Parts: sequence; structure tokens; C-alpha cells
Amino acid sequence: MRSSDNVRSAEDQQERLKAIGWIVGFVDGEGCFSAPIYRCGTMTLGWQVRPEFAVAQGASSRDVLDDLVSFFGCGKVYRNSRHDNHREDMFRYCVQRFDDLRNVIVPFFREHPLRTSKRRNFEKFARILDLMSHRRHLTADGIVEIAKIAETMNHRKPSELLRILRDHTPAPFE
Repeated sequence: MRSSDNVRSAEDQQERLKAIGWIVGFVDGEGCFSAPIYRCGTMTLGWQVRPEFAVAQGASSRDVLDDLVSFFGCGKVYRNSRHDNHREDMFRYCVQRFDDLRNVIVPFFREHPLRTSKRRNFEKFARILDLMSHRRHLTADGIVEIAKIAETMNHRKPSELLRILRDHTPAPFE
């Protein structure tokens, strides 16, 4: 290896470290880890867990979302057309594919931890993915466990599943 190759390699490593720091900070400010649970008639239990990692930006900053697609090598950018008083549409970088969440997103944020309260949401999100990898979302007890975790994330209102269970459970539901 020539000396110039070593210099270039060191520069590339420095740029990657800067990018990683920027991504962690950006996700701390603009990212969201969620695991909504939807009614789904095709699922045995009638419910489906749809974990998602997302980052939103206005149209004028869409390029940074495209950078996330390139950096992580997964996910897509979607347009959310706005029909309110905002001047530009919103775009969302979303990763929903289970294998990408489990094998790309979770390991990245385990190796490069978030620094704000979003870290707690990430840990809960990772726990839900772990439960799903053990197929717990396919059992009644497991989906209730997942719903209880998801309910504590992102200042969410109680999930429809938990509301239904509370309304139809004779003993106090915790």
C-alpha cells in the first residue's frame, strides 16, 4: 500500500465518523421508532404489528433523506402531500422491512447510541423486534405484551387493542 492510499483511507474513515455523528444527532432530533398495531382480518389473531423507523423533513430538505437511504442501504423516501397552510410537502424516510430493521437499523443504533430521550423509545422498539423475532406477535399473550410496550412509546394514546382488552376484561387489566 502506498502512503497516499493510507492518507485517503484515513480521510475516508474520518468522513464516515462525521457522517455517523451527524446521523445519530439528526435521528435524535427528527427520527421516530414506532410499532403501531392494526386490525388485520387476514392475521390469525386479527391484529398486525408494523414496526417502523422514520425520519421526516420538508421538501426543501429531501436530499438528506436520500442520504439516509444511501447510508443504510435500505428503506425508501415517501412524499406526504400537504393540504394545510404549510408551504411545502413533507417527505419521510421509512424502514419497515423486518430484516432491515433487525439487521441494519438496530445494530447501527446499538453501536452508535442516541443521546436524548429517544434512546428509550429505541430500546423499546428493539425489544419489540426481539419479541417478534421469537414469533411472540403471533400469540395472544405476546401481542398484548408488545401492545403494552408500544403504548409507552412516543407519547402515544392507548392502542385500540389495549382499549378493547380493557373494555372486555372482567378483572382490572394492567
